[in-house]
Amino acid sequence: MGMMTANGYEVSLKNGQTCASWDAMIKAFLAHSSETPVHLGAVLEAEPEFGMGHAVKGLMCLMLGRKELIETARDCAGKAHLAREAGDMNATEALYLSALDVWLAGKPSVAIEEIEKVLRKHPYDALAAKISHGIRFMLGDNHGMRSSIEAIISAYSEDHPYAGYISGCYSFALEETGDYARAERFGHKGVEMAPDDAWGLHSVAHVYDMTGRADTGVQWLGNRASSWEHCNNFGYHVWWHLALFHLDRGKYDTVLDLYDRKVRLDHTDDYRDISNGASMLMRLELEGVDVGNRWEELANLSEGRTDDNCVVFADLHYMLSLLGGDRDEAARRLISQMEQQAANLNGDMDYIAKAPGLAAAQGLMAFSEGNHSLAFKQLASARNLMQTVGGSHAQRDVFERVTIEAGIRAGALHEVGEILTDRTKLRGAEDSYARKRTAFVRELSQQNLMAGE
Repeated sequence: MGMMTANGYEVSLKNGQTCASWDAMIKAFLAHSSETPVHLGAVLEAEPEFGMGHAVKGLMCLMLGRKELIETARDCAGKAHLAREAGDMNATEALYLSALDVWLAGKPSVAIEEIEKVLRKHPYDALAAKISHGIRFMLGDNHGMRSSIEAIISAYSEDHPYAGYISGCYSFALEETGDYARAERFGHKGVEMAPDDAWGLHSVAHVYDMTGRADTGVQWLGNRASSWEHCNNFGYHVWWHLALFHLDRGKYDTVLDLYDRKVRLDHTDDYRDISNGASMLMRLELEGVDVGNRWEELANLSEGRTDDNCVVFADLHYMLSLLGGDRDEAARRLISQMEQQAANLNGDMDYIAKAPGLAAAQGLMAFSEGNHSLAFKQLASARNLMQTVGGSHAQRDVFERVTIEAGIRAGALHEVGEILTDRTKLRGAEDSYARKRTAFVRELSQQNLMAGE
């Protein structure tokens, strides 16, 4: 006999206190709390033979997208297999291990399938729901995120301990699939039920960004900073969203202040943190803002990650950082690594590196070198597949902006106009960036017409 968890099914734990720590870990994971590894560590210290705990730790390591943690994840898989061989793992727990095994084999898409098997048996397993949501997010599978939550959300009555977090996940999936009104509603609902639901809180911020409501976004986040104080590095990303709203409002000094005091307060080398920094600096530079020497620390960190090749989304932001910091040799090394991936095609990320990753990276390099025609050609060729690199629409928009800028500088005004139209259609409203660029393209087109070009 095992212990019954708050997720509503039995796990192979023997002690009630350990089970309480496991439940605390799940809640912390759902809330993006910095306490998640503390609770998981307590579980594995108390019951080191708990195979599911090792499997979940391995999955979490892989979700961090760091090459050096792959070996840690393999070690976790080894310990979990020993537990399974000893008969200390039930059928549901074994599915978590299967998910880890196939991801270690380079197939996170298949890992999702294993986790979804858990949800078909136990739709109220919020841990499985969040892991599926997270891996799909890394693969840019926005419709999969939505269908996964829609298949289970009826199992979460308002008195379910994790209902608020599931509502927040549904909000984000709705936002990423363009259902902005319902996304806003479910995001608010999630935060009401779980005040520490930073994911739902940030999902509403996404809605305001995508629908051009920067002032509302500032009010939404500006009044709720305490709602993400408990967070791990996800907190930096929420501050990034607040800075993004101020960018849209043209408050560049405020953006730089938030960048220094919050977004890059700690010079971490987590790829998501580097992505926050690099994408914001690039946006600022495209607006003509002098960012000083801020690229330097991002370039220093990214130079040590050029052979990670774990997540294409990460590689492209390392690329931005390296080019911003004038590390052309390291940038070429990163492109070489992506070329090797594209030639091998052993796992999911290899295919994403082949298309659209490689063209996007080469386009960024060409843009940095001032070859705007080549930059536009490469970046535009990658556009229709950029969803697959993962991240959100808001995060990937930095690449859209570079594409637009390259096109303007290359004189491809008609094509840029079409991209701007597509961008506004996706977002549901015209933001200040689109208004300025559309007016600029119209003005240039008129000048060319008058000049007889």
